[in-house]
Amino acid sequence: MQWAKGILDLVLPLMEVLKLKFLIMGLLGWFFGGSMQRVFLVRGRLLASAAARHPRSPATMVAAKKTKKTHESINNRLALVMKSGKYTLGYKTVLKSLRNSKGKLIIIANNCPPLRKSEIEYYAMLAKVGVHHYNGNNVDLGTACGKYFRVCCLSIIDPGDSDIIKSMPGDA
Repeated sequence: MQWAKGILDLVLPLMEVLKLKFLIMGLLGWFFGGSMQRVFLVRGRLLASAAARHPRSPATMVAAKKTKKTHESINNRLALVMKSGKYTLGYKTVLKSLRNSKGKLIIIANNCPPLRKSEIEYYAMLAKVGVHHYNGNNVDLGTACGKYFRVCCLSIIDPGDSDIIKSMPGDA
């Protein structure tokens, strides 16, 4: 490991000039194999497995990008449902749509009260309807629906032009 530090100290000025720091760091991480999760350069020193020490490491940033991308696709599909489909917003109307077997997909915000959430999930299980747990809170869900108020849960009755039911059959 000492020889790697020595080589890195020699190559550091060249890396700064050519902006190849992350490429070389990735190659070093690949070279050392599974024993080191990630190799990072901090103030000219070589650090191994910094993913556990640093909260904004590339590993967590990649995971955040994936969730952000799926979050955006859900928002786009929801906007299309709001324009071209049929839906109900709110706890009482979601339960009514489940009792009448009209709902195709239920979306619940992540800060929905646990008792409401479990009751909706129970009704959805009886009606054999998928439940999707939305990553954002009720303010985010309301904004994704194009509303200026909070939405705790919504039931999609007719998706319209959207493929939201096929893409999210319910991850309950």
